[in-house]
Amino acid sequence: MDRQQPPALTTVTAGDGGRPAAGRRPGWPLVLTALALLTALTVAATVLRANGTLAAWEQTAVEISEAAELRLGYFGNLTHAPALVGVQEDLFAQELGGTELSTQVFGSGPTAVEAMNAGTVDAAFVGPSPAINSYAQSGGESLAIVAGAASGGAQFVVAGDVAGADDLAGRTLATPDFGGTQDVALRTWLAEHGYAVDGDGEDAVAITPMPNGQALQMLRQDQIDGGWLPQPWATRAVQEEGATVLVDERELWEDGRFPTTVLVVRQDFLERHPETVQRLVRGLERSVDWLDSHEDDPVTVARTLNAGLVQAGTEALPQATLIDALGALEWTTDPLTGTYPALLADGVAAGTTQDASLEGLVDPRFLEQASPAGAEAAP
Repeated sequence: MDRQQPPALTTVTAGDGGRPAAGRRPGWPLVLTALALLTALTVAATVLRANGTLAAWEQTAVEISEAAELRLGYFGNLTHAPALVGVQEDLFAQELGGTELSTQVFGSGPTAVEAMNAGTVDAAFVGPSPAINSYAQSGGESLAIVAGAASGGAQFVVAGDVAGADDLAGRTLATPDFGGTQDVALRTWLAEHGYAVDGDGEDAVAITPMPNGQALQMLRQDQIDGGWLPQPWATRAVQEEGATVLVDERELWEDGRFPTTVLVVRQDFLERHPETVQRLVRGLERSVDWLDSHEDDPVTVARTLNAGLVQAGTEALPQATLIDALGALEWTTDPLTGTYPALLADGVAAGTTQDASLEGLVDPRFLEQASPAGAEAAP
């Protein structure tokens, strides 16, 4: 696309060296000429800024380079298995080459996004709802989704004394964090079934956001009646606490596919270090390939993921629990963009986000370049 260049600057001189000649002062013609030039430049800049060309030109001045460091966030959940494998098997570090990788573990998407907004994290694996919320609130300037990571792996589990979907009035339920992907899913489902979320009356249901481990403990102590939880916490609630699965979220989506985990990058980092982002996405693809290629080797999968969970501050799981939990998950770098309008509408209805255009939320360039065809076409 042709770009308009900024007006050429003209140097007005008076005498040698751009200074008035000895014994002379600049006359009014020269002053008027300078004022006219200044006015012309101001008008030109205003016009360029109005049609967006100046902004585009100014962006070209951003220095593009490989990042010295990439600060990556992820969770100690099995829904983040591609991140666990990428860190544990050094797949990210290998692809990043000379860029130093540092990691930080979070308990929920909203807290990870807050860290990104504060500039302390460059990229993170999060659920799609916090990513959509951040994008909407910032007018599209905060982050971009560059790849998917996992589909499925979230379930609404309830205590054994809950008789079913009609027996939730007056109950207290848990989600990982307000505005998180599971939080929006639970609020949406409850509203669709006629419950007043955090309201009053006989159909009121309370939602208390809390860390997943705490939800498991409070379920054990009969302090909550269930929760919409990611894996492995949903499976652990069933196996360890006698909970039952009231809703498997896959049942609510066409073909049973919905994004649970996506990879987001801060917009300013992406603009300055696109090659580093490309390398990170290649590492993610290697992680997904690793998981797919070891599907028939549960011992190796359990050993690697347990090591990753421990490194992330989560306790290791019995192999049977881990394998059962993985059965509810699909690994994919596809961000499943077609689901985002529904996710946005759910967030708006639940009061966790605002309506906004999602155009530009997903940046497909890096996945396209990571594919064999894209790699061949890349310079």
